[in-house]
Formats: sequence, C-alpha cells, structure tokens
Amino acid sequence: MIIKPDAVAGHHIGEIVDRVEKEGFQITGLRFLHLTMDQAEAFYAVHKKRSFFKDLVKYMTSGPVVVGRLERENAVDHWRKVIGSTDPQKAEARTIRKKFGKNIEANAVHGSDSPENGKIETDFFFA
Repeated sequence: MIIKPDAVAGHHIGEIVDRVEKEGFQITGLRFLHLTMDQAEAFYAVHKKRSFFKDLVKYMTSGPVVVGRLERENAVDHWRKVIGSTDPQKAEARTIRKKFGKNIEANAVHGSDSPENGKIETDFFFA
C-alpha cells in the first residue's frame, strides 16, 4: 500500500489506516517518507514507456507518502476491492478512492496488481 501525496496532504492517513485494519489486514510495516526522483522512477519503472510516466513520477515526489506492508488471506484481491477503480469517478461507493481520490492520478492510494508484484513492491520499501 502507498498512501499517496494527495491523501497525506489531505490529512487522511488515519482514516485510511483505520479502514485497513477494519478490513482485517495486519499491518506488518509502515513508513512515512518523501520519495526521491530515483526511488519513484525505480518503483514505477514498469510504466517507463507510458505517456504518463513523467507526470506520475513528478506527482509521487510532490510530497510525503506512507508506505505499508499489509497481510491477510487474499490480500491483493481484497485490497483492490477496498481501494476501488483507478479513476475515483468510476470507483464504487465506500471505496477509498471514491471517498478520498481527486482524479485518476491523485487517487489517494496505490495497490499492487498481483501477489508477485506485491512482493516486489513491499521488498522495495521493506528489507
């Protein structure tokens, strides 16, 4: 999980962490940090050739974030349901992105798209 700069600036960390716990996740790592350009570029390297890559990196380095390692059965699938669609306008009611997201880029949180990527992404931030 990453709580993105828009949600951190909006003072939504507590509400998001509360939702994480209410959804049955165990938080096994939590860090508050400000990503460097190198970190953001490395983390989102899979999108390097996409048109939005530079804007994404700029946005993710625009302010502090909270990174978390979450565990529970079917963690990735469940987290994807909890956060909702990438576009908050299309997200289902009661999802984190519907409640806190501003637009397709400033959509409050990041979630891994597969268990394999979840491991890669958590290993990126947690030894």
